[in-house]
Amino acid sequence: MLHSTDNLIGFTMGAIDGEIGEVKDFYFDDQTWNIRYLIVETGNWLFGRKVLLSPVALEAPHWDARTFPVNLTKDQIKHSPDIDTDRPVSHQQETDLHNYYSWPINTGAGVGFMTSGMVGGVIAPGIPFADSISDEVHHHKEDSGAGTGNIQHPTGNPHLRSFKDFKGYIIYATDGELGEIKDFLLDGSTWHISSLVVETGDWYPGKKILIPANKIQKIEDEHSAIYLDQSVTEFKDIVEFDYDQLKDQSN
Repeated sequence: MLHSTDNLIGFTMGAIDGEIGEVKDFYFDDQTWNIRYLIVETGNWLFGRKVLLSPVALEAPHWDARTFPVNLTKDQIKHSPDIDTDRPVSHQQETDLHNYYSWPINTGAGVGFMTSGMVGGVIAPGIPFADSISDEVHHHKEDSGAGTGNIQHPTGNPHLRSFKDFKGYIIYATDGELGEIKDFLLDGSTWHISSLVVETGDWYPGKKILIPANKIQKIEDEHSAIYLDQSVTEFKDIVEFDYDQLKDQSN
Protein backbone atom coordinates (compact mmCIF):
# COMPACT_ATOMS: atom_id res chain seq x y z
CA MET A 1 0.00 0.00 0.00
CA LEU A 2 1.25 3.48 -0.86
CA HIS A 3 1.51 6.22 1.73
CA SER A 4 2.18 9.95 1.64
CA THR A 5 5.54 10.74 3.21
CA ASP A 6 4.24 14.14 4.27
CA ASN A 7 1.42 12.40 6.13
CA LEU A 8 3.89 10.22 8.04
CA ILE A 9 5.43 13.27 9.70
CA GLY A 10 4.05 13.30 13.23
CA PHE A 11 3.58 9.55 13.55
CA THR A 12 4.20 8.36 17.11
CA MET A 13 7.16 6.05 17.68
CA GLY A 14 6.53 3.37 20.29
CA ALA A 15 9.27 1.40 22.04
CA ILE A 16 8.62 -1.90 23.82
CA ASP A 17 8.22 -0.06 27.12
CA GLY A 18 6.64 3.22 26.14
CA GLU A 19 6.37 6.09 23.70
CA ILE A 20 9.61 7.45 22.21
CA GLY A 21 8.50 10.56 20.39
CA GLU A 22 7.38 11.70 16.93
CA VAL A 23 8.69 11.38 13.38
CA LYS A 24 10.01 14.77 12.25
CA ASP A 25 11.74 13.94 8.95
CA PHE A 26 13.27 11.21 6.80
CA TYR A 27 16.62 10.59 5.14
CA PHE A 28 16.34 8.89 1.75
CA ASP A 29 18.79 7.80 -0.95
CA ASP A 30 18.19 9.49 -4.30
CA GLN A 31 19.74 6.59 -6.25
CA THR A 32 17.78 3.69 -4.80
CA TRP A 33 14.92 5.93 -3.60
CA ASN A 34 14.75 4.00 -0.35
CA ILE A 35 14.10 5.57 3.05
CA ARG A 36 17.28 5.13 5.08
CA TYR A 37 16.39 6.73 8.43
CA LEU A 38 13.50 8.22 10.33
CA ILE A 39 14.43 11.32 12.30
CA VAL A 40 12.57 11.07 15.59
CA GLU A 41 12.21 13.87 18.10
CA THR A 42 12.02 12.34 21.57
CA GLY A 43 9.74 13.60 24.28
CA ASN A 44 10.60 15.08 27.66
CA TRP A 45 11.94 11.73 28.85
CA LEU A 46 15.04 12.38 26.69
CA PHE A 47 14.95 16.18 26.68
CA GLY A 48 13.65 16.40 23.11
CA ARG A 49 16.78 14.88 21.64
CA LYS A 50 16.51 13.80 17.99
CA VAL A 51 17.55 10.26 17.12
CA LEU A 52 17.97 8.32 13.89
CA LEU A 53 16.11 5.04 13.54
CA SER A 54 16.43 2.70 10.58
CA PRO A 55 13.27 1.15 9.07
CA VAL A 56 14.80 -2.25 9.88
CA ALA A 57 14.03 -1.53 13.55
CA LEU A 58 10.30 -1.18 12.82
CA GLU A 59 7.69 -3.78 13.49
CA ALA A 60 4.41 -3.77 11.54
CA PRO A 61 3.10 -0.18 11.54
CA HIS A 62 -0.32 0.75 12.86
CA TRP A 63 -1.32 3.02 9.98
CA ASP A 64 -4.75 4.01 11.27
CA ALA A 65 -3.42 4.79 14.74
CA ARG A 66 -0.48 6.69 13.20
CA THR A 67 2.01 4.66 15.23
CA PHE A 68 5.32 3.01 14.35
CA PRO A 69 6.29 0.34 16.91
CA VAL A 70 9.96 -0.57 17.21
CA ASN A 71 11.49 -3.62 18.87
CA LEU A 72 13.74 -1.46 21.03
CA THR A 73 13.57 -0.30 24.62
CA LYS A 74 13.69 3.31 25.72
CA ASP A 75 16.91 2.51 27.55
CA GLN A 76 18.50 1.28 24.30
CA ILE A 77 17.52 4.50 22.56
CA LYS A 78 18.67 6.60 25.52
CA HIS A 79 22.17 5.12 25.36
CA SER A 80 22.45 5.12 21.56
CA PRO A 81 25.16 7.27 19.93
CA ASP A 82 24.19 10.92 20.24
CA ILE A 83 24.06 12.32 16.69
CA ASP A 84 23.25 15.93 15.87
CA THR A 85 20.74 15.58 13.02
CA ASP A 86 21.14 19.27 12.14
CA ARG A 87 24.73 18.63 11.07
CA PRO A 88 26.32 16.20 8.57
CA VAL A 89 26.59 12.75 10.10
CA SER A 90 30.09 11.36 9.82
CA HIS A 91 30.93 7.89 8.60
CA GLN A 92 32.15 7.00 12.07
CA GLN A 93 28.91 8.19 13.67
CA GLU A 94 26.80 6.17 11.26
CA THR A 95 28.98 3.11 11.70
CA ASP A 96 28.72 3.46 15.49
CA LEU A 97 24.94 3.69 15.17
CA HIS A 98 24.68 0.53 13.08
CA ASN A 99 27.08 -1.36 15.31
CA TYR A 100 25.21 -0.28 18.44
CA TYR A 101 21.87 -1.55 17.16
CA SER A 102 23.29 -4.45 15.10
CA TRP A 103 21.65 -3.02 12.01
CA PRO A 104 22.81 -4.24 8.59
CA ILE A 105 25.14 -2.02 6.60
CA ASN A 106 24.92 -3.65 3.19
CA THR A 107 22.17 -2.63 0.87
CA GLY A 108 19.86 -3.48 -1.91
CA ALA A 109 16.13 -3.14 -2.30
CA GLY A 110 13.75 -1.74 0.25
CA VAL A 111 13.15 -3.32 3.61
CA GLY A 112 10.15 -5.43 4.51
CA PHE A 113 8.49 -6.16 7.81
CA MET A 114 7.79 -9.48 9.52
CA THR A 115 7.06 -11.38 6.35
CA SER A 116 10.25 -10.23 4.67
CA GLY A 117 12.97 -11.48 6.95
CA MET A 118 12.53 -9.44 10.08
CA VAL A 119 13.98 -11.16 13.14
CA GLY A 120 13.36 -9.39 16.43
CA GLY A 121 13.25 -5.99 14.74
CA VAL A 122 16.53 -6.58 12.90
CA ILE A 123 16.62 -7.78 9.34
CA ALA A 124 17.95 -11.29 8.96
CA PRO A 125 21.35 -11.99 7.37
CA GLY A 126 21.24 -12.11 3.61
CA ILE A 127 18.26 -9.75 3.33
CA PRO A 128 19.37 -6.61 1.46
CA PHE A 129 18.51 -3.21 2.82
CA ALA A 130 19.94 0.03 1.43
CA ASP A 131 23.11 1.41 -0.13
CA SER A 132 26.38 0.72 1.67
CA ILE A 133 27.38 3.43 4.06
CA SER A 134 29.58 6.06 2.52
CA ASP A 135 32.20 8.27 4.07
CA GLU A 136 29.62 10.70 5.39
CA VAL A 137 25.88 11.12 5.35
CA HIS A 138 24.94 14.21 3.38
CA HIS A 139 22.42 16.52 5.01
CA HIS A 140 21.21 19.45 2.90
CA LYS A 141 21.09 22.64 4.87
CA GLU A 142 20.22 26.12 3.71
CA ASP A 143 22.85 28.79 4.16
CA SER A 144 21.45 30.93 6.97
CA GLY A 145 22.53 34.06 5.13
CA ALA A 146 21.17 33.16 1.73
CA GLY A 147 17.85 32.69 -0.01
CA THR A 148 16.19 29.54 -1.22
CA GLY A 149 18.37 27.44 -3.49
CA ASN A 150 21.70 28.35 -1.91
CA ILE A 151 22.48 25.02 -0.29
CA GLN A 152 25.62 24.08 1.59
CA HIS A 153 27.16 20.73 0.65
CA PRO A 154 29.28 19.17 3.37
CA THR A 155 31.82 16.65 2.18
CA GLY A 156 30.15 13.28 2.04
CA ASN A 157 27.48 11.34 0.24
CA PRO A 158 25.46 13.71 -1.98
CA HIS A 159 22.78 11.09 -2.51
CA LEU A 160 21.48 10.90 1.07
CA ARG A 161 18.90 13.62 1.49
CA SER A 162 16.40 15.07 3.93
CA PHE A 163 12.77 14.86 2.77
CA LYS A 164 11.92 18.29 4.20
CA ASP A 165 14.88 19.89 2.42
CA PHE A 166 13.94 18.22 -0.87
CA LYS A 167 10.38 19.52 -0.84
CA GLY A 168 10.08 22.64 -2.95
CA TYR A 169 12.64 21.61 -5.56
CA ILE A 170 11.50 22.52 -9.07
CA ILE A 171 11.16 19.80 -11.72
CA TYR A 172 12.10 20.76 -15.27
CA ALA A 173 11.18 18.95 -18.45
CA THR A 174 13.32 19.33 -21.57
CA ASP A 175 11.26 22.32 -22.68
CA GLY A 176 10.32 24.09 -19.50
CA GLU A 177 9.24 24.00 -15.87
CA LEU A 178 6.94 21.14 -14.93
CA GLY A 179 6.20 21.95 -11.30
CA GLU A 180 7.30 21.83 -7.66
CA ILE A 181 7.83 18.78 -5.41
CA LYS A 182 5.26 18.63 -2.64
CA ASP A 183 5.37 15.05 -1.40
CA PHE A 184 6.54 11.47 -1.98
CA LEU A 185 4.56 8.27 -2.21
CA LEU A 186 6.24 5.27 -0.63
CA ASP A 187 5.44 1.60 -0.35
CA GLY A 188 4.58 0.85 3.27
CA SER A 189 6.01 -2.67 3.09
CA THR A 190 9.37 -1.88 1.48
CA TRP A 191 9.97 1.80 2.36
CA HIS A 192 10.76 2.43 -1.28
CA ILE A 193 9.72 5.80 -2.78
CA SER A 194 7.77 5.06 -5.94
CA SER A 195 6.65 8.53 -7.02
CA LEU A 196 7.08 12.23 -6.40
CA VAL A 197 3.94 14.32 -5.98
CA VAL A 198 4.40 17.43 -8.12
CA GLU A 199 2.24 20.55 -8.06
CA THR A 200 2.14 21.73 -11.65
CA GLY A 201 2.99 25.17 -12.99
CA ASP A 202 1.28 27.49 -15.47
CA TRP A 203 0.83 24.78 -18.13
CA TYR A 204 -1.61 22.89 -15.85
CA PRO A 205 -2.33 25.34 -13.02
CA GLY A 206 -2.89 24.15 -9.47
CA LYS A 207 -2.95 20.44 -10.21
CA LYS A 208 -0.98 17.56 -8.73
CA ILE A 209 0.59 14.82 -10.81
CA LEU A 210 2.83 11.84 -10.06
CA ILE A 211 6.35 11.52 -11.47
CA PRO A 212 7.98 8.08 -11.05
CA ALA A 213 11.15 8.46 -8.99
CA ASN A 214 13.12 6.38 -11.48
CA LYS A 215 12.45 8.97 -14.19
CA ILE A 216 14.66 11.57 -12.49
CA GLN A 217 17.71 12.18 -14.67
CA LYS A 218 19.64 14.86 -12.80
CA ILE A 219 19.54 16.89 -9.59
CA GLU A 220 21.17 20.33 -9.21
CA ASP A 221 21.14 21.41 -5.59
CA GLU A 222 22.61 24.84 -6.23
CA HIS A 223 19.44 25.68 -8.17
CA SER A 224 17.08 23.40 -6.23
CA ALA A 225 16.30 21.84 -9.60
CA ILE A 226 15.46 18.37 -10.87
CA TYR A 227 15.54 17.41 -14.54
CA LEU A 228 13.59 14.89 -16.60
CA ASP A 229 14.37 13.58 -20.08
CA GLN A 230 10.79 14.27 -21.17
CA SER A 231 8.96 17.27 -22.58
CA VAL A 232 6.04 19.09 -20.97
CA THR A 233 3.93 17.95 -23.93
CA GLU A 234 4.33 14.35 -22.84
CA PHE A 235 2.49 15.19 -19.63
CA LYS A 236 -0.47 16.96 -21.25
CA ASP A 237 -2.74 13.94 -20.91
CA ILE A 238 -1.52 12.75 -17.52
CA VAL A 239 -4.22 11.93 -14.98
CA GLU A 240 -4.40 14.34 -12.05
CA PHE A 241 -3.43 12.82 -8.70
CA ASP A 242 -5.90 12.95 -5.82
CA TYR A 243 -4.99 11.89 -2.28
CA ASP A 244 -8.33 10.09 -2.10
CA GLN A 245 -6.72 7.51 -4.38
CA LEU A 246 -4.61 6.41 -1.40
CA LYS A 247 -7.75 5.86 0.69
CA ASP A 248 -9.27 3.82 -2.12
CA GLN A 249 -6.41 1.30 -1.90
CA SER A 250 -7.95 -0.30 1.17
CA ASN A 251 -11.45 -0.54 -0.30
